[in-house]
Amino acid sequence: SIATGKSTVSTIMKDLGAFIVDADRAAREVVLPGMPAWERIVRIFGRDVLQPSGEIDRERLGRLVFNDAKMRAMLEEVVHPEVVRHMEDRIVTIGTGSPDAVVILDVPLLIETGMHRGVNEVIVVYCPEDQQIRRLMIRDSVNRDEALARVRSQLSIEEKRRFASMLIDNGGTREETRIQVISVFESLRDRAAAASG
Repeated sequence: SIATGKSTVSTIMKDLGAFIVDADRAAREVVLPGMPAWERIVRIFGRDVLQPSGEIDRERLGRLVFNDAKMRAMLEEVVHPEVVRHMEDRIVTIGTGSPDAVVILDVPLLIETGMHRGVNEVIVVYCPEDQQIRRLMIRDSVNRDEALARVRSQLSIEEKRRFASMLIDNGGTREETRIQVISVFESLRDRAAAASG
């Protein structure tokens, strides 16, 4: 879910030795100028969504699609398959070089997109909704209503918990989160070693 601290958890996991495959990073890379997704976005939404450099103006495109379900679906239809392909390629590369690697997919909409069906474990990082809203207001410079709308546009934490095989409560201190992440990482590392070995 948005603004729950997935990046914090990913950073700790990486420090412990996990490989991180970041969906947001993949989404930025697949829409670089000249890429197939970039070309389709320009064809569908027009050159108004471009910055002077030719890169997609993510903020402008986001405003365009946020309150329009049809346009958002069109954008997702273009970007999502490219992101999945990009991430799958990265996972294969990691697995080839390190068969017992712990690979963490940092995916904001893992369950909503159905990607949870293709992973061994689903780790849900959560914090109280009011904390999510505060983080989002600070991070994205939006007002409370905008932050609340973004949080509520996704599955609730309660709904996501039903899919989770592991939970990380990121509502406390960084050290409390770190202790939980170490425990989850050790469990994943042990399972990966057993599976490869």
